[in-house]
Amino acid sequence: MYRKYLTRTEFDSYEDFKENYRVNIPANFNFAFDVIDEIAAKTPDKIAMVWCDDRGGSARFTFADLKRSSDKTANFFKSLGIQKGDPVMLILKRRYEFWFCLLALHKIGAVCIPATHLVTAKDIEYRNRSAAVKMIVCVADQDLVSYIEESQKSSPSLELKVLVGGKKAGWYDFDEELSSADDQFVRPTGAGATNNNDPMLLYFTSGTTGLPKMVQHNFTYPLGHIVTAKYWHNLQDGDLHLTISDTGWAKTAWGKIYGQWLCGAAVFVYDYDQFSPRKLLNVISQYGVTSFCAPPTIYRYLIKDLKRYDLSKLKHSSVAGEPLNPEIFKRFYEATGLKLREAYGQTEMTVTIGNFLWMEPKPGSMGKPAPGYDIDLIDENGEPCEVRQTGRIIVRTGKQKPVGIFDKYYQDEILTKKVWHDDIYFAGDMAWRDEDGYYWFVSRSDDIIKSAGYRIGPFEVESALLEHPAVLECAVTPVPDPERGQVVKATIVLAKGYQPSEDLKKELLEHTKKVTAAYKCPRIIEFVTSLPKTISGKIRRVEIRESELSKHSKEAHVTL
Repeated sequence: MYRKYLTRTEFDSYEDFKENYRVNIPANFNFAFDVIDEIAAKTPDKIAMVWCDDRGGSARFTFADLKRSSDKTANFFKSLGIQKGDPVMLILKRRYEFWFCLLALHKIGAVCIPATHLVTAKDIEYRNRSAAVKMIVCVADQDLVSYIEESQKSSPSLELKVLVGGKKAGWYDFDEELSSADDQFVRPTGAGATNNNDPMLLYFTSGTTGLPKMVQHNFTYPLGHIVTAKYWHNLQDGDLHLTISDTGWAKTAWGKIYGQWLCGAAVFVYDYDQFSPRKLLNVISQYGVTSFCAPPTIYRYLIKDLKRYDLSKLKHSSVAGEPLNPEIFKRFYEATGLKLREAYGQTEMTVTIGNFLWMEPKPGSMGKPAPGYDIDLIDENGEPCEVRQTGRIIVRTGKQKPVGIFDKYYQDEILTKKVWHDDIYFAGDMAWRDEDGYYWFVSRSDDIIKSAGYRIGPFEVESALLEHPAVLECAVTPVPDPERGQVVKATIVLAKGYQPSEDLKKELLEHTKKVTAAYKCPRIIEFVTSLPKTISGKIRRVEIRESELSKHSKEAHVTL
């Protein structure tokens, strides 16, 4: 299917790919009609999704099933009054009904707002009021239902509530309504038809500072993920791909919907309540997953048990979401023979920098720029950086706007112009580029530590510490210092079996000095039971920094 949207599909090298990859965007493209329904018409029995949960449930869906279920869902939503442009929030964990609802909203032309099940009443109210949410479709979870009902009191736009997998007064029963809905939804025409620039998705990003931003994507966004699936995940027709992600995050759009189905691959969905490395490895083995993508944190747990499972059908593994520790790369390769292919992007974009098919991955490197993205690094004066000079990642958009980049931050023109002006999008991340053109992540721009004239990125220090078996998680942040300006502090969660002690602090310092430069080593170490995190699991270093500023440091400085 993806072939019809590309000028060329095969390339001889990364340079050929970067220079000659072109997407042909048709007028009024609608992924649900033009991809899902078209595949269903040509190969109705082709498997689109394989689903299982951690309680023994399982299901398989063909493209014909997706068409029929999304048509029925669209007719149900339409009967409630949902129209083109209406904002609808989906809080469905990893329930397969999420895909029915998403495709249905695309067909109607409504704006889909995926949300994580980790939201509280306050989070839901903020989303309702910020995006004028008209309807919420929610999984039958007692806490979530109560949060939504509580939020409705202060959410004047919220008119409709739909429950999946349960019944409750004041809520529409999704299963009951779907059973009686018409299974043919006619593609809207005229004013009801979708246009390429219409809003399709609205993601609330959970940044490490401030309230979540509302990232708006239009109907061409799915085509940007051809690169994601075909040239990063390396998907072929008939493959079975698993990306670890709750449906509330943009990573689901990256790995569980658009590019995968454009490539003719099936999406594998593992619906679990509590992460278990052994259960995950078991389903990968049992169902014959051929392509897998997860953040480094997941791989950190998996590498302990890899050799106990049959992963012979797994032929491609990728990683994103946070910087990859080279030690994880090494151990995964030793156990499977597969080289993890890292990539970099944001909710605002598709794959922006990656280790693509023709490239030899360098452990710890994000890779090279994706086609369509004019990437550069600039210094504090706005000048292009030299090789191995750390700078801010930018995307130049004057010559072309990358397919898949966001339109704007919804209803926030000031914030949009702050990060995207003069035909330059400022990603807010720091990196450096080596002699071969590979990019290496350093940190978020506001996480850089300036100590005694040195600029230190927290990731490199965190990566060194994580190689020690005592360290389960860590966050590296600056602490004000009268002599050096700032010194490096490491806040550490210990692995099971280790206890805080002064001897362990010294051991960790000696370990870090062997792995990285001495000036980068932490001068303060604090052991904690947990780290502050965003709703999506990202470490909130800003909270640790602010805590330091509000009190006198009580940790002892360690002399190097």
